[in-house]
Amino acid sequence: MSTTATRAIAPLTLPDVIPCQVTTSPPELRLVAPTALSVDDSYQRGLSERSIKLIRKIVSEWSWTAFKPPVVVEVDGRLDVIDGQHTAIAAVTHGGIETIPVLVVQAASQETRASAFVRHNRDRIQVTATQLHNAMVAAGDEDAVTVFQVCERAGIKILRNPPAMGKFQPGETLAVSTINMLVNRRHAAGARKVLDVCAATNAAPVPAHMIKAVEHLMHAKEYQGEIDPDRISSVIVAKGASLDNEAQRFAVERKVPFWRAYASVIFMNRKARRNG
Repeated sequence: MSTTATRAIAPLTLPDVIPCQVTTSPPELRLVAPTALSVDDSYQRGLSERSIKLIRKIVSEWSWTAFKPPVVVEVDGRLDVIDGQHTAIAAVTHGGIETIPVLVVQAASQETRASAFVRHNRDRIQVTATQLHNAMVAAGDEDAVTVFQVCERAGIKILRNPPAMGKFQPGETLAVSTINMLVNRRHAAGARKVLDVCAATNAAPVPAHMIKAVEHLMHAKEYQGEIDPDRISSVIVAKGASLDNEAQRFAVERKVPFWRAYASVIFMNRKARRNG
């Protein structure tokens, strides 16, 4: 398992950015009872089904190592949550969390508070599936480690981020969600066989549609015994970019998903003359 060295935080060179003049005060760290917090429904999000699911997860897996202090503002003697209402509600729901740290910011008007809410939810970079996978591997998550090991043995590398200028190396992929589902369906050994075929094509990157198509050709009843794994990879290599073009036309004509069309085109070319 690969490890990543730590690095010190260093300034970036941003020649086209002029630092703004800071006119607001830094937040105050305060320890409060979560029941003392309020939510302004005029700009806060209501609790969706996804919100309830997240709160259930926080309550059942509460850990201070994963805790982020809610950002609040003092209004008429109460503390309104600007960011972090799920954490605050989970703390109250848990029942065993007497106090939590919060960051109190200054925002006198409701417009300022609503603007702060927008900034907190707009000016952030969401964690991608590949970043989350790599973090889970580093944390020792059993399922993530299994996926990592299956990929490593097949010669597939799940990248953390897309490469510079989109220049992938053979065997690299961003299709972590597809591989996760593959491992869930076929388990480690079965997934390894599918990924072995994909790796043999030297595709750069290994795309999700290829993984799905190869799995389909290897496991769907209609194809069982009709095409061997080596032939799948050799057709992909021999057809090159034209395979994608043919699959795209097939998908449009037959009104099927692209990955299924990709599998069909591979199958139709299984008896074509081998190169060399």
